[in-house]
Amino acid sequence: MLVLCMALTAPFSSSAQSKTQPEKPAAPNPSAAAEHALTVAATGHCAEAIPTLRKAIKNVTDPDLKKRVALAGLRCSMTRNLPYEAVDFLQVLSRDFPRDPEVLYQETHAYSDLSIRASQDLMHEAPFSYQVHELSAESMEVQSKWDDAAAEYKKIIEMDPTLPGVHYRLGRVLLSKPNPPPEVLQDAKWNFQQELKIDPQNAGAEGVLGELARQAEQWPDAIDHFTRATKLDSGFAEAYLGLGSALLAEKRFPEAVPPLEVAVKLQPDNPSAHYNLAVALSRSGRKEDADREFAIHRKMQEANPPPIPPDTK
Repeated sequence: MLVLCMALTAPFSSSAQSKTQPEKPAAPNPSAAAEHALTVAATGHCAEAIPTLRKAIKNVTDPDLKKRVALAGLRCSMTRNLPYEAVDFLQVLSRDFPRDPEVLYQETHAYSDLSIRASQDLMHEAPFSYQVHELSAESMEVQSKWDDAAAEYKKIIEMDPTLPGVHYRLGRVLLSKPNPPPEVLQDAKWNFQQELKIDPQNAGAEGVLGELARQAEQWPDAIDHFTRATKLDSGFAEAYLGLGSALLAEKRFPEAVPPLEVAVKLQPDNPSAHYNLAVALSRSGRKEDADREFAIHRKMQEANPPPIPPDTK
């Protein structure tokens, strides 16, 4: 009888227990949570909205909703002057919506504002640092104020003549002036040479010195500088093209082929690279390969004919 009673009561007990267990709460709806976060942001409560927007953006799958959440998070972060938060939302927008016009527009303003705020912080924290002069010089360059930019770089050199990159930038600014006279060219060349004493790994300085030597028809110097530039930077297309051109000028045709082939590979849309390679191949006896490159160059010229000079009558 005892066994029978236990058997009869066991199911009843299990059923009763199952009915008394509390039900698990339903999982939150990511879309509803995101819409709630957007509502909080829209009412101006950005401090409260940012954490919920950050959480929502990780769970939302609908692209339109995700974009709205990221944009709202970006606006709130910029309003609250929270650059790290803003960058997080910018990364999501850049990754998931790289071609969206609205996203690109908002990114432009956000990065501009972040840049301005960082420069203001720099001016406040270190007003007499060389970085302030460097920032000013870069601003002058953007405005094509070459003399002002050069003056700022010279101030930096007076503060510390061994800083990497400054002589290179000064030389670049000097060459940016329209029709620089010989003394300015010499000054620029000296600065690039100084840069290489400070930073022998500066491929840009080697490349510019190679170009200056090429323009002066100093072919051995041009070849040396361009060669070093290509060894320092295997993706320096202009240096490969300059090296090939200098070797052509020295009638070292077979030697010119390899760097010009690299130049064509790095810049397949550059007509000069194809033309110089065609000449090098032709003079090296590789007629079929040369004809192919001449044909490519001709098609490029036909597709983009040089502009007709205006009538000077």
